Amino acid sequence: MLSKALLGLALAAAPLPMARADDMGGKIVEAGNTLVSAMMMFVGKTSKVYILDKVEGNAEQLNGHSLYASVWDLESKTATPMDVQTNPFCANGMHLPNGSFVVFGGNNAVGPGGDNHITGSTQAYDPTYQDYGGTKAIRVITPCDGDINSDSGCAWVDSPNGLQMQSSRWYPGAEALGNGSVIIIGGFSSGGYINRNYPNKDPFYSGGGSNPTYELYPANGVTERVMQFMGTTSGLNSYPLTYLLSSGKLFVQANYSTILWDADNNIETPLQDMPNQIVRVYPASGANAMMPLTVGNNYEQTVLFCGGFFMTDEQWGDFTYPYINTWEQASSADCQRMTPEPADGSTPAYEQDDDMPTTRTMGQFILLPDGKMLVVNGGRNGTAGYGTATNVTAQADMPWGESFAAEPQGQPAIYDPTAAKGSRWSTDGLATSNIPRLYHSSALLLPDGSVMIAGSNPNIDANLTAPFPTTYKAEYFYPPYFSASTRPVPSGIPDKLTYGGNYWNVTVPASSYSGDANDAANATKIWISRPGWTTHAMNMGQRMLQLNNTYAVSSDGTITYMVSQLPPNANLFQPGPAYVWVTIDGIPSNGTYVTVGSGNIEAQPTSDASVLPASVRAEGASGTASGDGNSNGSGSNGNTSSDSSSGSTSHTGAIVGGVVGAVAVIGVLGAVIGICLSRKRRAVARTANPGMGEKYAMDAMAAPRPGYAQTPYGAADRDSNATAFEPLAQGDYGSSAKLVGGDGRAPSPYRDDYDLSRAGSPSAGYDPYHGQTHGASNLNPNRYQ
Repeated sequence: MLSKALLGLALAAAPLPMARADDMGGKIVEAGNTLVSAMMMFVGKTSKVYILDKVEGNAEQLNGHSLYASVWDLESKTATPMDVQTNPFCANGMHLPNGSFVVFGGNNAVGPGGDNHITGSTQAYDPTYQDYGGTKAIRVITPCDGDINSDSGCAWVDSPNGLQMQSSRWYPGAEALGNGSVIIIGGFSSGGYINRNYPNKDPFYSGGGSNPTYELYPANGVTERVMQFMGTTSGLNSYPLTYLLSSGKLFVQANYSTILWDADNNIETPLQDMPNQIVRVYPASGANAMMPLTVGNNYEQTVLFCGGFFMTDEQWGDFTYPYINTWEQASSADCQRMTPEPADGSTPAYEQDDDMPTTRTMGQFILLPDGKMLVVNGGRNGTAGYGTATNVTAQADMPWGESFAAEPQGQPAIYDPTAAKGSRWSTDGLATSNIPRLYHSSALLLPDGSVMIAGSNPNIDANLTAPFPTTYKAEYFYPPYFSASTRPVPSGIPDKLTYGGNYWNVTVPASSYSGDANDAANATKIWISRPGWTTHAMNMGQRMLQLNNTYAVSSDGTITYMVSQLPPNANLFQPGPAYVWVTIDGIPSNGTYVTVGSGNIEAQPTSDASVLPASVRAEGASGTASGDGNSNGSGSNGNTSSDSSSGSTSHTGAIVGGVVGAVAVIGVLGAVIGICLSRKRRAVARTANPGMGEKYAMDAMAAPRPGYAQTPYGAADRDSNATAFEPLAQGDYGSSAKLVGGDGRAPSPYRDDYDLSRAGSPSAGYDPYHGQTHGASNLNPNRYQ
């Protein structure tokens, strides 16, 4: 475990001079060492980012085993180890109404080389890495702003004997429902490249390798049920792309198929196939997000898909690997959008949108508080996933180690939903990172409006010398609005918002903007957003909605905004943690942390939307900010405001203050953290391959090197030279093929007539609501009998 002295030394380096925000717009800077490779991340309240990785041979240790969880402090830009017991490899996650986060599934216990075939190792527990199997695990954490080492309430609730799903799930989908419960969909039973055998004779179960069911958390007695769409999309339905719609139905996309799904009754309505059969789900991994919901479009919901990959059905291969060299083929730049429930009643259809500036697989959309959509990470060629071979290339000839992708994309791009078609994408003024962010990368909007980028690990086990190494460095991307010398500083944002009900007031002083006050007020948008739970080029639960407002301008330039509560429909923006932003002429404040809804898993209380008063102008009023002034640390200042209708007091939520550090400062801090916190990692061999290393040159792509045969960490302990990523050495599930990966399946296959009565008991147990009774699910248990 890291010593307190070393951690203290790193923290002591934190209070350094701040940089002006107008130095930072469009830049990417290294932020520090996350201690684990950030496969999964989410923001907890205002001060921390929680990070999870797969179990592997990380040189960092905690309690005598390799580290695979940490928490990142946003103020000091340092990471602290955290402990989880079950393997969260390729799990999913979601927020809960009370602000907790829950993580579902993962993989079996593994040891060095990703195996569980070392003496004493089983699918349930590995004595070397000291991890437990996590395929059914349910892990819960309630984020806190306190010290995780002294406050037991800040720790993960995770135990091999704790909460369990009804069946094993690896790469399952997840979406929050309008009552705050979570629907969990499909997944592998344990592992593989894609979720099928080939030829595909058993599309639902793949002889035991696939899980075509869905279930709820909390289950409330509802038994998992087979979803027809999992059979329809067999093979390419890992992390199915799922969005709750205003009607309560779900929009689901996988393979190249699309449906509207009434999950209450398990009724699917087929929609148009994805044009050109471009696959967007893992491992094609196209960027996808629900576009910002605006007052102007009456909150009509549209989902945007960009990038991904096309192969023929046979070329996609099977559990073992792809049947072509994916890194030799360009990914897609194609973008399509669909409005699943058009307000005019027309038939839903895909609409061709502007192509991205370049092809991209594993690109990831981040909804920015100026209403634009950022895409980061990924590569030009290939797909997600890793392995030691393909169907046409042996291990000794793999040019990029175990990666199935190449040509990392280090430059972000920004999509403007309000721009005219043909001019929606831009890379103007955006820096390019030299750190590859391929498979197992992640990105997340932070409360100050910057974007944290971390992870990348297309390797079976921790490997610092591979062409695309296991990456522990985090970066911050500063969107163009960080070039503004002044940002809004709102006060009066309440800490709880409701679905309908009385409007509330938020005030912005004249020092928060420059120019005519009436123009500034008229150019303001109030956003509420949820950054989501990020992994594998997705942000599960990410959503952004504009709150309706009017304004009153005072003669001294102070602007008071009268702001509506959320629309009285929890399906538009599910209950739970979120951030409110005041954005003036494209320049956002910091986000203020709020809780939406009752805080309980239940049918959310709603009220009629209140009528906003008319806007009031003040001729001659103006802002007092100077054009060259320092950026303000924006957000709630702790003042209180009176509810505009009832007179009740609302208390402002906490907010991260301050501005970003200068590039040089972050460099110094990163160096200190590297010295203090990564001493054990240096013990691992770091001899870079020719032309490679941590500073991989993205703008001058090094040529692939035939004959590359990077030995995975711990490979000497393997008892097979078969491919290590996949659970079977080229053979169907249910055959006599030998299990070679950390997959966790029993040698006997699932039966084709899958008996749901043999599944595990529905999840119950851990109560993040402090004894409250969970509300009923949206799904009717009686319909499952």
